Amino acid sequence: MSRADRRARRPRRGLGRWLWRLLLLVLLWLAGVAAWIIVVGQRDQAAPADVIIVLGAAAYDARPSPVFEERLRHGVDLYKRGLAPKLLFTGGYGGTGARFSEAQVGRRYALRQGVPAGDILIESISRNTRQNLREARQLMHTHELHRAIVVSDPLHMARALRISRELGIEAVGSPTPTSRFRTFATRWRFLLAEMYFFHRDRFVEPH
Repeated sequence: MSRADRRARRPRRGLGRWLWRLLLLVLLWLAGVAAWIIVVGQRDQAAPADVIIVLGAAAYDARPSPVFEERLRHGVDLYKRGLAPKLLFTGGYGGTGARFSEAQVGRRYALRQGVPAGDILIESISRNTRQNLREARQLMHTHELHRAIVVSDPLHMARALRISRELGIEAVGSPTPTSRFRTFATRWRFLLAEMYFFHRDRFVEPH
């Protein structure tokens, strides 16, 4: 191989090394984000507060989905343990034919568990996590509630708490102790979705 050929190959080898380094940095960054989401979801910081915010999830007419029922059960348990005097259920109507909003389904569930109607607040217009928490914040202001416990699934907790901070809600997280996302495949898909939202919210203006 001539000297000219060797000089021509050096830049290509140098570019390849930089691309591998860049790929390694990206992989390390993604691993760090995933680890942060998992660690936050494993921390139960439940402490005395003014209200327990249960984030909405799918409901089938008047029946909560398994995922939503886990959140409802945990929220009611925190209420019965005396950690807050109010329960706030979030979530609007899942479809055009839905008779009940997610929040209304949550209210029905809590009433069946013996929670007094006067201790339940609902909002029925939100369609996503940010809207859930924005409407919850408005209800907190209306009822002069200052500190919240946010209830959701473990892998959802990091995003919920980050949005709470952005909205100025003083909140701690209490993830459900069990999750309906039990198989490796479902948990992996949920984690990938949360990693996507982590990055999307930094480059796309939230609504």
